[in-house]
Amino acid sequence: MEKEQFKEIQSSIPQEPGIYQYFDIDGKIIYVGKAKNLKNRVNSYFSKIQYENRKTQVLVKNIVDIRFIVVNNELE
Repeated sequence: MEKEQFKEIQSSIPQEPGIYQYFDIDGKIIYVGKAKNLKNRVNSYFSKIQYENRKTQVLVKNIVDIRFIVVNNELE
């Protein structure tokens, strides 16, 4: 996912706890993660420091869509 595409999605990312799903061009889930604060966690994948990791670079390049499921608390 290009930074410009991410910036469009960034404003809609909730700050609540939940899970995030990354999808590739075929609509397949390529990664699922959980977070106390979805916005902070997803933003970290697109930060310069995290992006220096080769595994993360490959993952981010293949993301074409991001979806979220918000939960009431961290335990859910």
